[in-house]
Amino acid sequence: MKKINGWRVALLIAVPLILLALSLFIGRYPKPYWLPPNLLFNDELARSLVLNLRLPRLVAAFLLGMSLASAGAVMQMLFRNPLVEPGFLGVTQGAAFGAGLSILLVGSLPFAIGSSATIFAFAGLAFSYLLARRLHYGGWVLRLVLAGIAVSALFSSGVGVLKYLADPTRQLPEIVFWLLGGLYAVTWSDLLIVLPFVLIGLAIIFLMRWRLNVLALSDETAFSLGASVERERLLLLIAAVTITALMVSIAGIVGWVGLIIPHIARRLVGPNAARAIPAAMLLGGTFVVICDDIARSLLAGEIPLGILTSLFGALLFIIMMVANKIKVQR
Repeated sequence: MKKINGWRVALLIAVPLILLALSLFIGRYPKPYWLPPNLLFNDELARSLVLNLRLPRLVAAFLLGMSLASAGAVMQMLFRNPLVEPGFLGVTQGAAFGAGLSILLVGSLPFAIGSSATIFAFAGLAFSYLLARRLHYGGWVLRLVLAGIAVSALFSSGVGVLKYLADPTRQLPEIVFWLLGGLYAVTWSDLLIVLPFVLIGLAIIFLMRWRLNVLALSDETAFSLGASVERERLLLLIAAVTITALMVSIAGIVGWVGLIIPHIARRLVGPNAARAIPAAMLLGGTFVVICDDIARSLLAGEIPLGILTSLFGALLFIIMMVANKIKVQR
């Protein structure tokens, strides 16, 4: 078992590195699907394309996958619910509402869209938290889940109102395309704005992954084991929501990554968060990079990233459900 686990760890580290190196040469210039490496030395346009367009996009794709997968793993363990994903506290729908509002009022300015999406993503978290404090039904975890569902529904209806009010020839296509997700507009400047905060959030989750095993227990048990339950849970939630909000602000809505990747990670390395969190980060980054490679190279027109992550994520979910050997007694 140790030998098999060693091979799995080696593959989890090696595959993303190889994939990132190969992805630099995948695209539609100078001909579909592949850019010969020797062109980097002879073609100024090819060198500029790789360094200024593909490289920041690949870094953003890998960070997006790491952020969504690790945030999903954290929330599934904290809320002891395998169907929880990073945006269920109103974060994703809040970001969608903020982006749509910015497009409607300001226009298609990337900085304005990203800023508005980030602000409303955190607003969704704040509304969920405040609403959960006012509820008097069930425990804290249940109240937060119920509040997140309600706030997500409110923001979702708000997005519908924005679509109804948008100009159908100009603003509505922009809103719809942003909601489908994509990294087509990511530049070094966009990436460098969110990079420090995302790295800090990922570092917090990585360093506190040992505590997730304790925090996944009941509050009484975790407290008896020496955990400061509310403080540590809040810190992990803030880190998970922060990286989700920031990456969604530049990538749009990218679904299924935070839901399905943590399950695959746990199947590969076990339920221990000390191993599952790093595995989820690497698998999430790999999954999104593969989807992004297909999105920008398969057809002449780019396929929205959110469509591919949802498609492949749903297929993986079906395969896992069909292949599951655990029997449920009725």
